[in-house]
Amino acid sequence: MTLIKSISGIRGTIGGKPGEGLTPVDIVKFTAAFATLIKKSSKSSALTFVIGRDARTSGEMVNHLVSGTLMGMGVNVIDGGLSTTPTIEMAVTELNADGGIILTASHNPGQWNALKLLNGKGEFISAAEGQEVLEIAEKEDFHFSIVDQIGNYQKEDTLIEKHIDKILQLPLVDVDLIRTAKFRVALDAVNSTGGLALPRLLKRLGVESVDCLYCDPNGRFPHNPEPLPENLGEICEVVRKNGDDVGFVVDPDVDRLAIITEKGEMFGEEYTLVAVADYILQHKKGNTVSNLSSTRALRDVTEKHDGQYFAAAVGEVNVVEKMKAVNAVIGGEGNGGVIYPELHYGRDALVGIALFLTYLAKTDKTCSQLRSSYPDYFISKNKIELSPAIDVDDILRKMEQKYRNEQVNTIDGVKIDFASEWVHLRKSNTEPIIRIYAESGSMKNAQELAGKIMKEIEGFK
Repeated sequence: MTLIKSISGIRGTIGGKPGEGLTPVDIVKFTAAFATLIKKSSKSSALTFVIGRDARTSGEMVNHLVSGTLMGMGVNVIDGGLSTTPTIEMAVTELNADGGIILTASHNPGQWNALKLLNGKGEFISAAEGQEVLEIAEKEDFHFSIVDQIGNYQKEDTLIEKHIDKILQLPLVDVDLIRTAKFRVALDAVNSTGGLALPRLLKRLGVESVDCLYCDPNGRFPHNPEPLPENLGEICEVVRKNGDDVGFVVDPDVDRLAIITEKGEMFGEEYTLVAVADYILQHKKGNTVSNLSSTRALRDVTEKHDGQYFAAAVGEVNVVEKMKAVNAVIGGEGNGGVIYPELHYGRDALVGIALFLTYLAKTDKTCSQLRSSYPDYFISKNKIELSPAIDVDDILRKMEQKYRNEQVNTIDGVKIDFASEWVHLRKSNTEPIIRIYAESGSMKNAQELAGKIMKEIEGFK
């Protein structure tokens, strides 16, 4: 059994002993701790939280525990039921709630579940707030309400439709153009809540021909739910066989978007954000943000449109913070995460699909032709396992010093930018590992760069 308590939430495998797996005891403690945190900063005498979950089979059990705990803390609960992460993020602000909890382990396999914690802006809580939640939970420093002060509970089954309403109201989403294009679209929703949200979205966008693969939200994932090439062979074959114009794949909570071209080939998870940003920047000049481990192609596209690109530390909360600081018009992460602040500050596969289809219709290109219009970069992802006795921070300092004459960024590990490639070194917060991501103009060059850096690190051990 595995339980990971971190500043970004709590996640683990269901069952086992308290503190070793994600058990009812752990769920109650962490939920009560989060409610305590929000109570401290709120001026409201009666708090309201919005909750929702993906379709994994443990979700209903976790939902009951979270709802009951919040009510026991005196918090009113609005339960969106089966929903998506971006839907719940938007609902927090739309319903003037004080916070939210999304019950999802994102791309983790079905035996996992987790609590993602949102503030009153519908955004993930900060690192400092996450640390405080951990401390409150550890000390069990929370107090439940007496009987006449417990919270109330209500279900709300319109949140996905309201989310789609907001997307269709965006000026850069052109429903008439998409309808006229008569796209044929394939979907893989991995039997989670994308199977509820995406067919509804496509229908309202005027897409009449949809090949749904695993769109039954029963929580039984038919393959590894992370939308990576090695897990998506089936939908690639469906696209080729049925003559679809494009395929869309989402993870269980629908905040990551992978795209399949009409040839049944990966568009590239790094290029989901690149294509959407290219479209946005043609209509609204401004800055962009992604994390340090994302492709350089976003910088290239941004500069082509006379904008300025900024890098943030890895983690959605860090990307959002940077986007606000530089007033970015679009941003996100290279894992297929599109953050469009005109809608809300959160990764959102639904708005990514709507913007991408609009752009595809406007260009009058095939999906593969659009992809070929962007520079080719390839990322090699590696890691070095170290003994616990090794000072990882010291190794990173030595690498920073060794490459001091290059462009070096140390906001999150050490990133070294060369003229035509880069390498990013990050330590794990939970184990003695250095993750080494390298990007270059070919996979061979990226792997060679990563290998070179790994040998140098070995020399410092």
